[in-house]
Amino acid sequence: MKIITKIGIGIGIIIILYFCFLYFASYSSGVRAGELIKFSHKGVMFKTWEGEISQGVSESQRFVFSVQDKEKQVIEDLNNFQGKMVKLHYFERYKILFWLGDTKYFVTKVEIQP
Repeated sequence: MKIITKIGIGIGIIIILYFCFLYFASYSSGVRAGELIKFSHKGVMFKTWEGEISQGVSESQRFVFSVQDKEKQVIEDLNNFQGKMVKLHYFERYKILFWLGDTKYFVTKVEIQP
């Protein structure tokens, strides 16, 4: 019985460490610029902020991103900059975490382009 308990605790710790890694570790970071064409608050059980910028003419030149609820200034700026040219600072997670957003890309800062 003790061995089963230790194995269960070990598996639980591994699962917790895995999710901590997915949440706190970033795969990449960078900046993207384009016209802000969409920003919305959506979801049924988990409401997330999702947006999209157009970086050119074709459909393949769109950058889809998410914003965490704690980024209040970013959310406010994106709501105000609809239809304008913006520069987005973002980081990329290793996996999509459905309760945080629909993408792996999370915006941390937004600037208006002249």
